[in-house]
Amino acid sequence: MGATGWRTVVGLGAVGAVCLLLGGCLLLAGPAIIKMQVFKNVRIDPSSIAFNMWRDIPVPFYLTVNLFEVQNPQEVLQGAKPKVAQRGPYVYREFKYKTNITFHDNDTVSYLEYRQLFFRPDLSNGTEDEYIVMPNILMLGAAVMMENLPSFVKFLLSGALAGLKQEAFINRTVGEILWGYEDPLLDTINALVPGLIPFKGKFGIFVEFNNTNSGLFTVNTGMKNISQVHMVDSWNGLKKVNYWRSNQCNMINGTAGEMWPPYMSPTSLEFYSPDACRSMKLVYEQSGQFKGVPTYRFVAPKTLFANGTDYPPNEGFCPCRQSGIQNVSSCRLNAPMFISHPHFYNADPSLVDAVEGLHPSKEEHALFLDVHPMTGIPMNCSIKLQLNQYMKQVSGILQTGKIQPVVMPLLWFAESGYIDGSVLSQFYTNLVLIPSILDYLQYIFLGLSVPLIISAALMMMSQSAKEKHPHDPTTQSPQPSETTPLLQDTCIQSHDTAEA
Repeated sequence: MGATGWRTVVGLGAVGAVCLLLGGCLLLAGPAIIKMQVFKNVRIDPSSIAFNMWRDIPVPFYLTVNLFEVQNPQEVLQGAKPKVAQRGPYVYREFKYKTNITFHDNDTVSYLEYRQLFFRPDLSNGTEDEYIVMPNILMLGAAVMMENLPSFVKFLLSGALAGLKQEAFINRTVGEILWGYEDPLLDTINALVPGLIPFKGKFGIFVEFNNTNSGLFTVNTGMKNISQVHMVDSWNGLKKVNYWRSNQCNMINGTAGEMWPPYMSPTSLEFYSPDACRSMKLVYEQSGQFKGVPTYRFVAPKTLFANGTDYPPNEGFCPCRQSGIQNVSSCRLNAPMFISHPHFYNADPSLVDAVEGLHPSKEEHALFLDVHPMTGIPMNCSIKLQLNQYMKQVSGILQTGKIQPVVMPLLWFAESGYIDGSVLSQFYTNLVLIPSILDYLQYIFLGLSVPLIISAALMMMSQSAKEKHPHDPTTQSPQPSETTPLLQDTCIQSHDTAEA
């Protein structure tokens, strides 16, 4: 039994020591192993898990467009407040893919990213053949752009507009408004003021949005410095743009808006948007989960489109109007165009009050990004922006009537997508489940080692005590002595006497 006891002690001690060793190794080396796997799989390298996701975005992306129809165009020409009704959504399946992928020796890679859009009538509330009354963007924009030109030039334009039967509001189909229509006004304007609108052919809000690229991006691969992975090195060969009036506003900061460096902090993230002609910073709002994957939610701060008075760092984006809209004329052919959140969400209330039919709300109109902080990969996102035009009566151009100065909403759109299906399963298994298992195992091993080692120690102490004191006096049998027979005879005699 002694040998068996010692074997048990040794066995428990050995198992406990192994658990302690494994738990200690995982505790010390586990985070490093997980971090190494994350770094290996998020860098821009053909062998990484994230590379195929980066090259050909495998998740379904959708462009959702809502147009604002003007319901009282004749009254607006007489000076009344515009009344609009939201039409749509008109939904397009968006495919993004990268071409001309070129790796460089300085830990960067260049590429062109193209997008293709396909109308999805099954997801839309309406068709592209529906007619909608909208501001005549080309005519009203040209009128404001020519406001300070000599009067005779403006009278010439007004006469040309009359000859072309151009009016302040048009009734066009959704497809024409978005993807373009032939407009002789383009040639007329360019004949009167050469170079004012330097393009020909069709005019449409998204005419250059489909089957086009967003410019030549050069970003860091993270092969040498993982903290710089996906960070933009240059765009179209530029380290900064020249649209704005300050170096800070012209800076190209952050990533291209697809992924971010791993191990993010709950503070902020940045990306450069060619569509907005600027870098945009989003701020941390809250932690959450998306289909079992932990996420940080980042949203737009109220200062994103604030004017220079309310937020001095934005002074470089001026000339400014009310807070909540950004003048993008300097990167849009000097046309009087502004971007904002949909329905002027988070904007100066005067913008909402100037147009009847707007109902801003956080639930419907706030943009957000849900990012897995360990990898910097977005799980769920919806980037929402509104396009607006400043319009007004311009003296000498009769077609502008008595339109009161107003920032008129034209449309708002959302680019939305989320990881799902096999991509989500692979991501969850490799970058969430396995790291979590390793994390739990270290505590399981450490937890098991404590009772096993304590049990082995107690058994060893007990076994040692038994071997040191093999006979306990309290349990010894009576030993024979010289008096034993006498006592036994006395007992027998007493028994015999009792029987007699």
